[in-house]
Amino acid sequence: MNHSRRAFLGLFTGSTVAGAGLSRPAVAQEVPVVEMGNNYFDPIGLYVEPGTTVRFEIAAGTHSATAYEDRIPSDADTFDSGIISEGAFEYTFEKPGTYDYYCIPHKSVGMVGRIVVGSPGGPAEESPIPDGEVPESETIVEQRRAGTGGDSGDDGASGGMMGGGMGPGTMNGRTGGWFGTLPLFGGALGVLGLLGGALYVALRRGWTPSESDDPAMTALQRRYAQGDIDEEEFQRRREQLRNHDED
Repeated sequence: MNHSRRAFLGLFTGSTVAGAGLSRPAVAQEVPVVEMGNNYFDPIGLYVEPGTTVRFEIAAGTHSATAYEDRIPSDADTFDSGIISEGAFEYTFEKPGTYDYYCIPHKSVGMVGRIVVGSPGGPAEESPIPDGEVPESETIVEQRRAGTGGDSGDDGASGGMMGGGMGPGTMNGRTGGWFGTLPLFGGALGVLGLLGGALYVALRRGWTPSESDDPAMTALQRRYAQGDIDEEEFQRRREQLRNHDED
């Protein structure tokens, strides 16, 4: 009898604990952040599910997150943070589709971004974005976070990663010991090599030292050195940046 009673109590206790576990509230979903730095959004392309709230956060400078009225889903509401120099702006994306947006003060120098909600679609997919470049929507869906803005460390903003995943040498967000640091050294050397190559090309093509002090110009020079944009596009954007600085 005692054995049967103990077995029953054990079964009852286990069921109670399991039921308590099922009744715990779900953990709140983390709010994705798009940083607004010196003439860039980071990431440039972001994928979210419908109903997700995105936080546009000032990292440096004065910016806005403003939707193109003709480059969002037809049944979606437009959004506009207004020009802000501190804090953040949040917007909840309810309708599926592709949303293109820009910074009011820096649209002329290509400060634009794209958010894909659920799946690509809408007017933004019918023509190229007019004031800069954004990753392809399919790339954004695949990588979740695609494209990065300015150089990490220039203004306290994080450059991020193309795929939005954990960096090399980490395990569940923690460093993996001495062996885990080896990929970090390799990555650092790769970045130094890339910057050195960009500097070499800069000197060969007659860029002035003052231009390299501007994070936006540095980012433009790097993209040109990597072959992401051609000579004509580079010169056009370079003149835009110069004119903007003189203003």
